[in-house]
Amino acid sequence: MKTHIDLNQLIEGVCDAIIVADAQQKIVLWNAAATRIFGYSEVEALGQHLDMIVPERQLHRHNEGYAKSMSTGTTRYGSSLLKVPAKHKDGHPLSIAFTVGMLFDERHRATGVAAVIRDETERFAEERALKKRLADLETPSS
Repeated sequence: MKTHIDLNQLIEGVCDAIIVADAQQKIVLWNAAATRIFGYSEVEALGQHLDMIVPERQLHRHNEGYAKSMSTGTTRYGSSLLKVPAKHKDGHPLSIAFTVGMLFDERHRATGVAAVIRDETERFAEERALKKRLADLETPSS
């Protein structure tokens, strides 16, 4: 039995952000989870540059990597989970984990990327607190 899947319903129904950007880093798809994580509505995000969610200190590295992916048609992050800082609309820092898939035209030229993003801010904070607690317990008292 074949089940019909509505792609729009799938994109809007998942808990992770799905963001698609073109070769110039302009956002062309922004789902409801992206709004929940980053604070920008779909209307605010569409057509904007990905820089709006990249922290200032990461911009150069991000832009270099994106340009390389567009010129080579490959990304080193396609098969692994990337953990990086990001920023919310109100400026507060986020910790995200995501995977990236390259998008291509009929001539197999890179035309953009699709990213599936999860907000890991709370989990990363808990992990840091646990590591600190363990370090404190391992440090001998004087």
